[in-house]
Amino acid sequence: MTRQIKIGDIVFGGGRCPLIIAGPCVLESEDVVFHTAGQLKEICGQAGLPLVFKSSFDKANRSSIGSYRGPGIDKGLRILSDARNKFAIPVISDVHSVDEVRLASEVLDALQIPAFLCRQTDLILAASKTGKPVNVKKGQFLAPWDVKNIAEKFTTTGNFNLFITERGSSFGYNNLVVDFRALPIMSSFGFPVIFDVTHSVQLPGGLGDRSSGQREFAEPLARAATAVGVDGLFMEVHPDPEKALCDGPNMIRLHDVRKLLTTVKALYEIVKPGLDQ
Repeated sequence: MTRQIKIGDIVFGGGRCPLIIAGPCVLESEDVVFHTAGQLKEICGQAGLPLVFKSSFDKANRSSIGSYRGPGIDKGLRILSDARNKFAIPVISDVHSVDEVRLASEVLDALQIPAFLCRQTDLILAASKTGKPVNVKKGQFLAPWDVKNIAEKFTTTGNFNLFITERGSSFGYNNLVVDFRALPIMSSFGFPVIFDVTHSVQLPGGLGDRSSGQREFAEPLARAATAVGVDGLFMEVHPDPEKALCDGPNMIRLHDVRKLLTTVKALYEIVKPGLDQ
Protein backbone atom coordinates (compact mmCIF):
# COMPACT_ATOMS: atom_id res chain seq x y z
CA MET A 1 0.00 0.00 0.00
CA THR A 2 1.26 3.48 -0.84
CA ARG A 3 1.99 6.17 1.75
CA GLN A 4 -0.48 8.95 2.45
CA ILE A 5 0.31 12.50 1.39
CA LYS A 6 -1.34 15.79 2.32
CA ILE A 7 -1.97 18.66 -0.11
CA GLY A 8 -3.64 21.54 1.66
CA ASP A 9 -6.37 19.88 3.72
CA ILE A 10 -6.59 16.88 1.39
CA VAL A 11 -5.06 13.53 2.32
CA PHE A 12 -4.71 10.91 -0.41
CA GLY A 13 -2.89 7.65 -1.04
CA GLY A 14 -2.88 4.49 1.03
CA GLY A 15 -6.15 3.20 -0.40
CA ARG A 16 -8.09 6.40 0.28
CA CYS A 17 -10.62 7.84 -2.14
CA PRO A 18 -8.95 8.77 -5.47
CA LEU A 19 -7.61 12.29 -5.73
CA ILE A 20 -8.75 14.27 -8.77
CA ILE A 21 -6.18 16.66 -10.28
CA ALA A 22 -8.03 18.60 -12.95
CA GLY A 23 -8.17 21.86 -14.88
CA PRO A 24 -7.32 23.41 -18.25
CA CYS A 25 -4.01 22.44 -19.84
CA VAL A 26 -2.72 26.00 -19.76
CA LEU A 27 -3.94 29.16 -18.07
CA GLU A 28 -6.07 31.09 -20.54
CA SER A 29 -8.44 33.88 -19.45
CA GLU A 30 -9.44 34.33 -15.84
CA ASP A 31 -13.03 33.65 -16.91
CA VAL A 32 -12.09 30.18 -18.21
CA VAL A 33 -10.02 29.43 -15.11
CA PHE A 34 -12.62 30.53 -12.57
CA HIS A 35 -15.55 28.96 -14.42
CA THR A 36 -13.73 25.63 -14.71
CA ALA A 37 -12.47 25.67 -11.12
CA GLY A 38 -15.90 26.48 -9.74
CA GLN A 39 -17.63 23.77 -11.75
CA LEU A 40 -14.98 21.17 -10.88
CA LYS A 41 -15.29 21.92 -7.17
CA GLU A 42 -19.05 21.44 -7.35
CA ILE A 43 -18.80 18.24 -9.40
CA CYS A 44 -16.08 16.68 -7.22
CA GLY A 45 -17.94 17.66 -4.07
CA GLN A 46 -21.12 15.95 -5.28
CA ALA A 47 -19.14 12.87 -6.30
CA GLY A 48 -17.35 12.75 -2.96
CA LEU A 49 -13.91 13.05 -4.55
CA PRO A 50 -11.14 15.46 -3.41
CA LEU A 51 -9.96 18.05 -5.94
CA VAL A 52 -6.64 19.75 -6.63
CA PHE A 53 -6.94 22.36 -9.38
CA LYS A 54 -4.21 22.32 -12.05
CA SER A 55 -3.24 24.55 -14.92
CA SER A 56 0.13 25.56 -16.34
CA PHE A 57 1.45 29.11 -16.22
CA ASP A 58 3.93 28.12 -18.94
CA LYS A 59 3.94 25.17 -21.34
CA ALA A 60 7.62 25.16 -22.16
CA ASN A 61 7.58 22.06 -24.37
CA ARG A 62 5.07 23.05 -27.05
CA SER A 63 5.62 21.56 -30.52
CA SER A 64 5.81 24.87 -32.38
CA ILE A 65 7.52 28.18 -31.64
CA GLY A 66 4.20 29.83 -32.48
CA SER A 67 2.11 27.86 -29.97
CA TYR A 68 0.54 29.57 -26.98
CA ARG A 69 2.55 28.90 -23.82
CA GLY A 70 0.59 30.70 -21.13
CA PRO A 71 0.66 34.01 -19.27
CA GLY A 72 4.05 33.42 -17.64
CA ILE A 73 5.00 32.76 -14.04
CA ASP A 74 4.14 36.10 -12.42
CA LYS A 75 0.65 36.53 -13.83
CA GLY A 76 0.05 32.77 -13.79
CA LEU A 77 0.82 32.38 -10.09
CA ARG A 78 -1.45 35.32 -9.32
CA ILE A 79 -4.34 33.69 -11.21
CA LEU A 80 -3.77 30.35 -9.48
CA SER A 81 -3.60 32.05 -6.09
CA ASP A 82 -6.85 33.88 -6.83
CA ALA A 83 -8.52 30.59 -7.87
CA ARG A 84 -7.39 28.90 -4.65
CA ASN A 85 -8.69 31.73 -2.49
CA LYS A 86 -11.95 32.12 -4.39
CA PHE A 87 -12.89 28.42 -4.33
CA ALA A 88 -10.90 27.13 -1.33
CA ILE A 89 -9.11 24.47 -3.36
CA PRO A 90 -5.41 23.53 -3.48
CA VAL A 91 -3.54 24.38 -6.70
CA ILE A 92 -0.67 22.76 -8.60
CA SER A 93 1.31 23.79 -11.67
CA ASP A 94 4.40 22.78 -13.67
CA VAL A 95 7.91 23.99 -12.90
CA HIS A 96 10.70 23.79 -15.44
CA SER A 97 13.75 25.25 -13.70
CA VAL A 98 15.32 25.72 -10.29
CA ASP A 99 14.40 29.43 -10.39
CA GLU A 100 10.75 28.60 -11.10
CA VAL A 101 10.71 26.18 -8.17
CA ARG A 102 11.71 28.96 -5.79
CA LEU A 103 8.98 31.32 -6.99
CA ALA A 104 6.24 28.74 -7.43
CA SER A 105 6.78 27.11 -4.03
CA GLU A 106 5.83 30.41 -2.37
CA VAL A 107 2.34 30.22 -3.92
CA LEU A 108 1.42 26.68 -4.97
CA ASP A 109 0.23 23.91 -2.66
CA ALA A 110 2.09 21.31 -4.72
CA LEU A 111 4.61 21.36 -7.55
CA GLN A 112 4.64 19.31 -10.74
CA ILE A 113 7.64 18.23 -12.79
CA PRO A 114 6.72 17.62 -16.46
CA ALA A 115 7.35 14.24 -18.06
CA PHE A 116 10.19 15.44 -20.30
CA LEU A 117 12.05 16.72 -17.21
CA CYS A 118 11.49 13.74 -14.91
CA ARG A 119 15.20 12.79 -14.92
CA GLN A 120 16.56 16.32 -14.36
CA THR A 121 18.39 15.81 -11.08
CA ASP A 122 18.84 19.48 -10.12
CA LEU A 123 15.15 20.18 -10.75
CA ILE A 124 14.03 17.16 -8.73
CA LEU A 125 16.28 18.07 -5.81
CA ALA A 126 15.21 21.73 -5.85
CA ALA A 127 11.55 20.74 -5.80
CA SER A 128 12.15 18.23 -3.02
CA LYS A 129 14.02 20.73 -0.87
CA THR A 130 10.94 22.95 -0.69
CA GLY A 131 9.29 20.29 1.47
CA LYS A 132 6.18 20.61 -0.70
CA PRO A 133 4.30 17.65 -2.18
CA VAL A 134 5.66 17.07 -5.68
CA ASN A 135 4.08 15.25 -8.60
CA VAL A 136 6.66 13.86 -11.01
CA LYS A 137 5.12 12.80 -14.31
CA LYS A 138 6.80 9.64 -15.56
CA GLY A 139 8.39 10.26 -18.93
CA GLN A 140 6.83 8.40 -21.83
CA PHE A 141 10.36 7.12 -22.51
CA LEU A 142 10.76 5.42 -19.10
CA ALA A 143 9.94 1.91 -17.94
CA PRO A 144 7.83 1.79 -14.77
CA TRP A 145 10.69 0.37 -12.70
CA ASP A 146 12.83 3.38 -13.65
CA VAL A 147 10.63 5.41 -11.31
CA LYS A 148 12.61 3.94 -8.41
CA ASN A 149 15.58 6.10 -9.46
CA ILE A 150 13.41 9.21 -9.40
CA ALA A 151 12.20 8.36 -5.90
CA GLU A 152 15.74 7.75 -4.65
CA LYS A 153 16.86 11.14 -5.94
CA PHE A 154 13.86 12.93 -4.49
CA THR A 155 14.02 11.44 -0.99
CA THR A 156 17.73 12.19 -0.43
CA THR A 157 16.62 15.59 0.95
CA GLY A 158 14.40 13.96 3.57
CA ASN A 159 11.18 14.90 1.76
CA PHE A 160 8.93 11.88 1.13
CA ASN A 161 5.96 13.87 -0.20
CA LEU A 162 6.32 12.43 -3.67
CA PHE A 163 3.70 11.09 -6.03
CA ILE A 164 4.14 9.75 -9.55
CA THR A 165 1.88 10.15 -12.56
CA GLU A 166 1.66 7.60 -15.37
CA ARG A 167 0.91 9.26 -18.73
CA GLY A 168 1.43 6.46 -21.25
CA SER A 169 4.49 5.22 -23.12
CA SER A 170 5.74 6.05 -26.60
CA PHE A 171 4.49 3.50 -29.10
CA GLY A 172 6.07 4.19 -32.46
CA TYR A 173 5.71 7.67 -33.89
CA ASN A 174 3.08 10.18 -32.65
CA ASN A 175 1.37 7.61 -30.48
CA LEU A 176 1.13 6.53 -26.85
CA VAL A 177 -0.08 3.31 -25.26
CA VAL A 178 -0.92 2.51 -21.63
CA ASP A 179 0.51 -0.62 -20.03
CA PHE A 180 -1.63 -1.09 -16.94
CA ARG A 181 1.00 -3.35 -15.40
CA ALA A 182 2.94 -0.13 -14.82
CA LEU A 183 0.49 1.07 -12.16
CA PRO A 184 1.04 -1.71 -9.58
CA ILE A 185 4.75 -1.80 -10.44
CA MET A 186 5.15 1.87 -9.59
CA SER A 187 2.91 1.54 -6.52
CA SER A 188 5.29 -1.11 -5.20
CA PHE A 189 7.84 1.62 -4.45
CA GLY A 190 5.46 3.01 -1.82
CA PHE A 191 4.51 6.38 -3.30
CA PRO A 192 1.01 7.30 -4.53
CA VAL A 193 0.43 6.73 -8.24
CA ILE A 194 -1.81 8.96 -10.34
CA PHE A 195 -3.11 8.05 -13.78
CA ASP A 196 -3.12 10.82 -16.38
CA VAL A 197 -6.37 10.25 -18.23
CA THR A 198 -5.93 12.84 -20.96
CA HIS A 199 -2.23 12.83 -21.83
CA SER A 200 -2.47 9.05 -22.20
CA VAL A 201 -4.79 9.58 -25.18
CA GLN A 202 -2.61 12.29 -26.69
CA LEU A 203 -1.03 11.82 -30.13
CA PRO A 204 2.20 13.81 -29.63
CA GLY A 205 2.93 16.01 -32.63
CA GLY A 206 0.09 14.27 -34.43
CA LEU A 207 -1.00 17.45 -36.24
CA GLY A 208 2.48 18.42 -37.37
CA ASP A 209 2.94 21.68 -35.47
CA ARG A 210 0.88 20.56 -32.47
CA SER A 211 -0.41 17.43 -30.80
CA SER A 212 -3.61 15.62 -31.60
CA GLY A 213 -5.57 13.27 -29.36
CA GLN A 214 -8.33 10.71 -28.99
CA ARG A 215 -10.65 12.15 -26.37
CA GLU A 216 -13.14 9.33 -26.87
CA PHE A 217 -10.82 6.90 -25.06
CA ALA A 218 -10.32 9.02 -21.94
CA GLU A 219 -13.32 7.67 -20.06
CA PRO A 220 -12.63 3.93 -20.63
CA LEU A 221 -8.99 4.40 -19.59
CA ALA A 222 -10.10 6.26 -16.46
CA ARG A 223 -12.43 3.40 -15.58
CA ALA A 224 -9.67 0.85 -16.14
CA ALA A 225 -7.15 2.73 -13.98
CA THR A 226 -9.71 3.09 -11.18
CA ALA A 227 -10.37 -0.64 -11.30
CA VAL A 228 -6.65 -1.35 -11.07
CA GLY A 229 -6.54 0.80 -7.94
CA VAL A 230 -4.71 4.08 -8.55
CA ASP A 231 -4.45 6.79 -5.90
CA GLY A 232 -5.83 9.45 -8.19
CA LEU A 233 -6.68 10.63 -11.67
CA PHE A 234 -5.15 13.56 -13.54
CA MET A 235 -7.29 15.06 -16.28
CA GLU A 236 -7.20 18.20 -18.33
CA VAL A 237 -10.64 19.75 -18.59
CA HIS A 238 -11.96 22.68 -20.61
CA PRO A 239 -15.42 24.19 -21.17
CA ASP A 240 -14.90 24.10 -24.94
CA PRO A 241 -11.87 21.97 -25.95
CA GLU A 242 -12.28 22.83 -29.64
CA LYS A 243 -11.43 26.43 -28.76
CA ALA A 244 -8.72 25.63 -26.20
CA LEU A 245 -5.29 27.16 -26.73
CA CYS A 246 -3.44 23.92 -25.88
CA ASP A 247 -4.19 20.16 -25.97
CA GLY A 248 -7.78 20.62 -27.10
CA PRO A 249 -8.08 17.25 -28.91
CA ASN A 250 -7.39 15.23 -25.76
CA MET A 251 -9.00 17.44 -23.08
CA ILE A 252 -12.30 16.35 -21.54
CA ARG A 253 -15.30 18.61 -21.97
CA LEU A 254 -16.30 20.13 -18.65
CA HIS A 255 -19.87 19.08 -19.39
CA ASP A 256 -18.80 15.40 -19.41
CA VAL A 257 -16.85 15.37 -16.14
CA ARG A 258 -19.82 14.78 -13.83
CA LYS A 259 -20.77 11.47 -15.45
CA LEU A 260 -17.13 10.32 -15.53
CA LEU A 261 -16.47 11.06 -11.86
CA THR A 262 -19.74 9.50 -10.74
CA THR A 263 -18.58 6.33 -12.46
CA VAL A 264 -15.11 6.60 -10.95
CA LYS A 265 -16.51 6.90 -7.42
CA ALA A 266 -18.82 3.91 -7.96
CA LEU A 267 -15.92 1.80 -9.24
CA TYR A 268 -13.74 2.83 -6.31
CA GLU A 269 -16.39 1.64 -3.85
CA ILE A 270 -16.41 -1.74 -5.60
CA VAL A 271 -12.63 -2.23 -5.60
CA LYS A 272 -11.96 -0.60 -2.19
CA PRO A 273 -12.18 -3.86 -0.18
CA GLY A 274 -9.33 -5.27 -2.24
CA LEU A 275 -7.24 -2.13 -1.75
CA ASP A 276 -7.52 -2.46 2.04
CA GLN A 277 -5.89 -5.88 2.07
